[in-house]
Amino acid sequence: MVRTPLTPQERERGERLGALLRAARGERSMVEVAAAAGLSAETLRKIETGRAPTPAFFTIAALAGALGLSLDEVAAMATPPEEVTDAVA
Repeated sequence: MVRTPLTPQERERGERLGALLRAARGERSMVEVAAAAGLSAETLRKIETGRAPTPAFFTIAALAGALGLSLDEVAAMATPPEEVTDAVA
């Protein structure tokens, strides 16, 4: 199966998501947060660094729960402003 290349917007959204998760993790270790979410530390590392820019919904939901974030917060903060404007128009 050939994967469709990511668009620049998808890559940017992945980078924003990674930055959000890193900031929300704060001083907690990657291993601690990953375990609380039921993920491997490597999966969290890939998401935080943007190497996995389109993680599955349930992965994000588990991370949001482990970090005390609502999915609305995650969606709002990970979506570049121009995508929000385009969606409303």
